[in-house]
Amino acid sequence: MAELRLISPRKRQLKPLVEAALHPVLGALRPLCPWDKVPRAWAEGPRVQDKCNELRLLEAGIRRTEQKLQGFETRYGLPSAEFVRRYEQDRLEETLEFAEWIGEYRLLERLREKADALRELR
Repeated sequence: MAELRLISPRKRQLKPLVEAALHPVLGALRPLCPWDKVPRAWAEGPRVQDKCNELRLLEAGIRRTEQKLQGFETRYGLPSAEFVRRYEQDRLEETLEFAEWIGEYRLLERLREKADALRELR
């Protein structure tokens, strides 16, 4: 049995991310990643396509979430970081729209964290 060791500078557990990225894929494993060069460690493994697909999905989610946040920022004339600061200090009323805004902001943080963790795998 072969052993696989992944090293990441992040403290968050990688197992769920890696399991999602390494699911079996039928067909060719030719990399179709959105960047110029596949990280060397990725190119050595048989699951390059899986990692590329997972990263592509994360990046699409990041773009969609950024667009939603931009809509809130335009509507309220307030950057998301400032909104979150005020929200966490209970300086804003509780509304369904504000709950959605804070949810999108936290989702973006999580998506970026997952994408960064996947890029950092070696």
